[in-house]
Amino acid sequence: MTTPATTATPALKEWGAVVHALLQGRQALLLRKGGIHEKRFAVGASRFVLFPTVAHSHAESVRPEHRDLLPLGAADAADAPGGELLVRAGAEVVAVVPVARPERVEELEDLHVWTSASVRSSRVDFRPRHLLTALVVRAVELPEPVRLVRRPEHGGCTSWLDLEVPWPAGTGRAVHADEHLAAVEAAVRERVG
Repeated sequence: MTTPATTATPALKEWGAVVHALLQGRQALLLRKGGIHEKRFAVGASRFVLFPTVAHSHAESVRPEHRDLLPLGAADAADAPGGELLVRAGAEVVAVVPVARPERVEELEDLHVWTSASVRSSRVDFRPRHLLTALVVRAVELPEPVRLVRRPEHGGCTSWLDLEVPWPAGTGRAVHADEHLAAVEAAVRERVG
């Protein structure tokens, strides 16, 4: 019996704590500028899995009421080659909103778990000539989490990579209803778009 080949699925690197925030319905918004090795952030796919990452600085960057997500995210993310990580979520892009008014980004605080200071320093002031992009996404819990060994090619300061993670279309538990996502999109466009 042969095992069917797994096709590569686009994956966006995101903090493990944010992956859990998305799955728990605490946020449906991602703010991206691209990694150091990217000239700009480009949406690489309309549907992708989330590759969990972790860094020690994440604790100071998450508002206190959401810090319970940090150990959950850390448990999923491997920060060194050879470590295991757990891919448990995907996302479907609902809207891509260029942030035309970054001076108002603090007005988005009710839509995410980050502190205003961390959004300002790591997303607005970081690489100031690069455009900040707001992604409204529908989080989807994968039917089965996928455990992977972190490899050297998973490293680097880039947004996208391809993973051998199956995620058949139409599968998994969607977190938010269309009405909620439409409200989030409208709020983002009104405040910063």
